Amino acid sequence: MSNNLTKAGLVAAAAEEAGTTKATTEKVINAVLNAIQGGLAAGNPVTLVGFGTFSVGQRQARKGRNPQTGQEIKIPAAKVVKFKPGKALKESVNK
Repeated sequence: MSNNLTKAGLVAAAAEEAGTTKATTEKVINAVLNAIQGGLAAGNPVTLVGFGTFSVGQRQARKGRNPQTGQEIKIPAAKVVKFKPGKALKESVNK
């Protein structure tokens, strides 16, 4: 059994906290996630004060190895999402 907070669990917790329905809360959470995704796709950082900052970084192309065959392979360059937690989030986790 896992203790992971799933999207359904997040929706239920947020709905209870806000005193709204799960359906309404799910629409709001989806809208927030889509806005974050859209900002990152446009190459813009997304800052949620007190929570953290999402940004897009660049990973360089590199060489790797296929673990099954040992054959060298080329891993292409890629954009990656980075997250830097805010002060309030760090403090709440370290209580």
